[in-house]
Amino acid sequence: MPRLLLHRLSMAHPGDVSELAALFDAGALDPRHIRAVIGKTEGNGGLNDFTRGYFTQSLMLLLAERTGQPRAALAARIPCVLSGGTEGALSPHFVVFAVDPEGQGAEGLALGTAFTASTPNADIGRASQIAAVARAVRDAMDQAGIVDARDVALVQVKAPAGEGPQGKALMALSRAAAAFGVGLALGDIAPEAAREAALLRDLSIFCNRASISSGVEVRCNEVVVFGRARGWAPGIRAGVAPMRDLLDLAGVQAAFAAAGAGSPGGEVLGVIAKGEPDASGMIRGRRHTMLGDTDLDAQRHLRGALGAIVAAVAGDGRVFVSGGAEHQGPPGGGLVCVFAREAQT
Repeated sequence: MPRLLLHRLSMAHPGDVSELAALFDAGALDPRHIRAVIGKTEGNGGLNDFTRGYFTQSLMLLLAERTGQPRAALAARIPCVLSGGTEGALSPHFVVFAVDPEGQGAEGLALGTAFTASTPNADIGRASQIAAVARAVRDAMDQAGIVDARDVALVQVKAPAGEGPQGKALMALSRAAAAFGVGLALGDIAPEAAREAALLRDLSIFCNRASISSGVEVRCNEVVVFGRARGWAPGIRAGVAPMRDLLDLAGVQAAFAAAGAGSPGGEVLGVIAKGEPDASGMIRGRRHTMLGDTDLDAQRHLRGALGAIVAAVAGDGRVFVSGGAEHQGPPGGGLVCVFAREAQT
C-alpha cells in the first residue's frame, strides 16, 4: 500500500537544493521515491524568468547523482512545477511529493502524474492541447487509482509558454487551455463548453480544481493529480476552496478548515493558491489599479497581495501563490489548496 509523503523545503537562492540533499544524507527520504516537485522561485514570474529552469537543472543534477539515473529520464517522469515571483511576504521554497511503497491503509490521499507529448506553438490554446491535457489527467488518475473524478481534490499543471516573440501572449492562452482540459476530464466543464472560441473570452467557464502555471522551461504539459483513493495510507488531507475575489479571506480559511489545518495536532505541509486581478478593474465596487500600472506587472501586484493574505492564515511565507488564474475559479477570484497532516487520534 503506497503512502504519500510531503517535505516543504526552503531555498537560499534559486538553485538551492541543499535541504533536499540533507534529507537524503539523513536517510529521511529515498530519492527514488520522489514523484513531483512544486515550488516558488524568486524571479519575476514572466517569460524571461530563468530562475525556474535554473532550479529544475539543480534538482535534476542532484537526483541524477543520488539515483544513478540520467537527468533526461528523471525530467521525463518527475513533474517540476515552478512559479516565479516571491513578492512581499512570500518565501522561496519547494514541496517534494514522494510515494513510499511500504505504507498501509484502506484509503488516503493519492498522487498520480502524466505528461503530454511536446506541444508546439501552433497547438497552444487549440483543441489539441485541451484534449491532450484531459487525457493526461485521466492517465494520472488511473496511475493513482482514483476511479471517480469527484474524488479528485486538485490538478496541478505546468503548461508550455511557447517559444519566440509569441511566448508572452501564449502563456495565458496555454494556462486557459490546460484549465479547460482539467475541467473536461473532471466533468467540471461540459464538452460543448470546452471550445477554443471560449478561451480567455467566456470567463464564466471555469474549474475550481485546476491550478495552472506556464513557462518556457517546459515543452509539454506536466500534470499532477491529487485525490482520495483506496489502497493509499491515510495521514494527509487536501482541502480546496474557491476564492470569489482577491479579498475573500473566508475562502482561504475554508480551504485550511477542509484540510483540518486548524485542528489540534494538524500541521500545514504545503499551500497552493491561484489568483487573478479582476478584469473589470473593480474589487467589491472599488477601483483597483493593478491592470493599469506601467511600472509593475499586474501579476506581481497580485502575488504580493494574495500572498500576504494566504501567508497570514498559514503563519508561514512558504506558500505557492501564482497569478494567471484564467478559468481556474471564479473571474477575479481563484482557488486555494492546503495540504495538512491529519491530527493523531
